[in-house]
This record gives sequence, structure tokens and C-alpha cells, in this order.
Amino acid sequence: MSVSPPPQRDGERPRRLRPAPPAPGRAPSLIDSFNYAFEGIIHVLRTQRNLRIHFAIAIVVIAAAAALGVERMELIVLLLAIAFVLIAEMINSAIEGAIDVSTTSFDPNAKLAKDIAAGAVLIASITAIAVGYLVFAHAAAHRTAKILDRVRDAPAEVTLLALVLVSLVVIATKAWTGRGTPLRGGLPSGHAAIAFAGWTAATYVISDEHRFLISSITFIMALLVAQTRVEAGVHSTLEVFYGGALGAIVTLVVFQVLS
Repeated sequence: MSVSPPPQRDGERPRRLRPAPPAPGRAPSLIDSFNYAFEGIIHVLRTQRNLRIHFAIAIVVIAAAAALGVERMELIVLLLAIAFVLIAEMINSAIEGAIDVSTTSFDPNAKLAKDIAAGAVLIASITAIAVGYLVFAHAAAHRTAKILDRVRDAPAEVTLLALVLVSLVVIATKAWTGRGTPLRGGLPSGHAAIAFAGWTAATYVISDEHRFLISSITFIMALLVAQTRVEAGVHSTLEVFYGGALGAIVTLVVFQVLS
């Protein structure tokens, strides 16, 4: 017996009906299987913050690999590492959802299962970071060497001057916008500006042998500084982004002009 849809009112937009699930005993068609798979991916992206972060990082890594022209085998390894992380995160979400449905009270075994699934994601992420470092350390070293060699021996005074100049620009910008104090709040974030200025300076002054490693570490530290300012509610994401960009650009200009 078929049930007709409810009558449509005048001026009401037509309702989009989702395709009905296959009848009991009938296997879903190939198109249905693909639709269910894509619905699962979209649902996890909408509801799981960690997967959105991994997805955004994956896009950035693929774009960077294309820009640096990594070799075919290196690109294959990167794609496998990215897929490894995304699959682990989706399985973790599926396990957590199944446990939440099956238990209504605290169960130490349920917690242990969630912890094990989260540990699998952590292992996948660490492996992907190691793979990315090995690939990009080799690809980026040759491209950045020519640009940075001429300022590698820049004196410490240039670094100090760059940091002082960044601080002055931050204070002047806050005075101009009338938002925040020199050490707290407002546009731009002074902590993010100094952190990314330090990252840029470290990238310039470190020798070729350890440049990529030190630059990666200082960049991660700068990101952590920026994240803490947002999580503490002192700055918005825009203020932190503006501060980081300001610190990096001002330091870059100082080294280019004075070196």
C-alpha cells in the first residue's frame, strides 16, 4: 500500500524526499551503496571536528606536494599516509557511535574501547607526520637553499631588530584601531606576531643541514601560541591570523633589506 505525500501549500517550496531504504530482504543497488558511503563521509565531516582538521591538513599537504613537485613514489606514500589517518579517524567515530548507542551508563570496557580507537588514530597521525617530514624535507631543501643562503649568516642584531619592529608595529596598530591593550586583546595578536616572527627568523638563520627541522619545530610552536590565544578567548581567529601574518611579513622584509 503506497502512501501519498502530504499536500503542498501555496507558496511552499517543494519538499525533497530522501530515497527510501531498500525493502527488507533486497540487497541495496550499487548506486545505493555509493550514496550510503558518501552520506557516512559527509556526516562525519559535519559532526567530528578532528576529521575536519585532518581533512583540511590533507588538502594543504596535497597542494604543497604539487607545488614542490614531489616525485611519484613520494606522492603515493603521502596519499597512503593521508588515507590511513582519515580511515582511522572514521573508524574511531564509528566505534564511539556504536558504544554510545549500546551503553546508557558508564562502563570501563566501553571507555577502554574508545581509548584504544583514539590510540589508533594517534599512531596513524604520528606516522603521517613522519612521512610528511621525510618527503618535504627532501623536496623543500633544494628549493629553499638558493633563497635563504644569502642571508644564512645574518647577524643576531638583525633578528633582534626584526622582533622589536614587529612589537612596535603591533602596538601602533592597536593604538590606531583602538582595540585591546599592548599586552592583551585587540587587533592584531601580539603573541602570534612575535611567535611567527621568531619562526621566520629561525628559518633564515639556521644552516641548511638543520633548517627544515628547526623551521618545522618553530612553526608548530608558533601555531600552538596562536591556538592558546584563541582558546583563552583573548583573541579571535582573525586577530591571531592577522598578527601571525604581520610578524612573518615584517621579519621577512627586515631580513631582505638588511642582509
